[in-house]
Amino acid sequence: MKNKYILEIVAFITGGIGMIVELVASRILSPYLGNSNLIWTCIIGMMLAFMSLGYYIGGKISDKHPKLNLLSLFLLDAGIFICLIPLIEIYVIKPLSNTSLSLPLIAIITSTITFGIPSMLLAMASPFAVKLEGDELGNIGKTSGRISACSTVGSIVGTFLAGFLLIPKLGVKNVILMIVIILCILSFLLREDKDIKYIIKAIIMLVLLVFLYFIGKQLFFKKNSDILLDTDSQYSRIWVKKIHDSGGNEFNTLQVDLGLESIDSKDNELSSTYLKYYDLFEIYKPDTNNVLMIGGAAYTYPTYYLNKYPDKKIDVVEIDPKMTEIAKQFFNLDTNNSNLKIYHEDGRRYLNTNTKKYDCILIDAFKGLNAPFQLTTYEAMQQVKRSLSDDGIVITNIVGSLTGTNSKMIKYEYATYKAVFDDVKIFQIQKDYFNDDEIQNIILIGSNKKLEPDENNTEKYKNYLDKELTQFQCVEKIATDDLCPIGI
Repeated sequence: MKNKYILEIVAFITGGIGMIVELVASRILSPYLGNSNLIWTCIIGMMLAFMSLGYYIGGKISDKHPKLNLLSLFLLDAGIFICLIPLIEIYVIKPLSNTSLSLPLIAIITSTITFGIPSMLLAMASPFAVKLEGDELGNIGKTSGRISACSTVGSIVGTFLAGFLLIPKLGVKNVILMIVIILCILSFLLREDKDIKYIIKAIIMLVLLVFLYFIGKQLFFKKNSDILLDTDSQYSRIWVKKIHDSGGNEFNTLQVDLGLESIDSKDNELSSTYLKYYDLFEIYKPDTNNVLMIGGAAYTYPTYYLNKYPDKKIDVVEIDPKMTEIAKQFFNLDTNNSNLKIYHEDGRRYLNTNTKKYDCILIDAFKGLNAPFQLTTYEAMQQVKRSLSDDGIVITNIVGSLTGTNSKMIKYEYATYKAVFDDVKIFQIQKDYFNDDEIQNIILIGSNKKLEPDENNTEKYKNYLDKELTQFQCVEKIATDDLCPIGI
């Protein structure tokens, strides 16, 4: 070999790119299918299936045609398919997500189309490397172990590099372009007997692929003209979109994965009905001065709260710093307000280490239908209870249905709250518009004391109180850290 370690380098790079492609695929799918355990199960399962196929086919082909030029061609083909991902998002993933097919089936189909073939082609590099180097050195076992180790180390490096640096700093679309360029260069370097004709072809191919990538990127925004921002953080793919109501008013919205997280407020009026129920601390804990909110998103409620109650304080725990940046840019968040304190960390971690006492804790941590399970369990609610003053209250927004297939969440949560707090109330805030089996916002309120409405505010919040479900029954087991069949 001209370069003693070229095949180890190939195994390392293809292993790393394989894992980066998997993480990129999850971000591409998330706005259409969500980012739940179900979606990740499909992504990982299909990737392993196509990698297995790649190892098998690569081994058979390398035995018959152990040529570097053939390996070079496979890597170029992988780059071509990866370059098509932005177009696949527009013309395959989005239309499929709007069909009546089951979510697992859509996830399997889109996972296969998005990265199945690239994963197979990248996996073919390892058996080729083993064959080419093993034939030369005559130590198949040792060579196989070394190539496998290089590929695995590459996968580890690719995973951490993508999760901590590439995706949050560059975004998935630019990461795709980077991968395509790397694979084209690697394919070029592996090619034997490069003459001027091949060099010209390679340059033309690279230019065409880059051009195709930019076409896909431009088409995305042309097909989605309402999207003002398409960006990635360490935690999510985030869209800021503009919408218009029936009166022609324009609002900014924040979408994280599949879920609509926030809607811009106008004239300090909350656009989302469920957010108005957080004001119920006025009736159940009227002397509230110190509030904690878990889940900031676009900071719609904290901004409203600070304007409405200029003498009160609010701490906000938001895991994603990029959310705060977006809220400042698109949703009028003022981070210089002395009554606002922001913590960028996981909500459960904050509760575990918190030493403050709050009059009211607001939980708004859903992503569409998905909730971070670590904030839904008995142990989590015990930490909430510990962080409340003696007569403090917790108000939680839950997305689901009261009956039917999507009711598991509310049934488990209601039972869990009843196991922790002395008094629990549940409100079906959209019961005038939704049936019990339809997905909607449900509000849970828990307290260490009996929840009695303050007479001075009863009339003011009469419409809210009328939405209470006084006969709600639940026989589900509670959710625990050990067994939590809800959330993500």
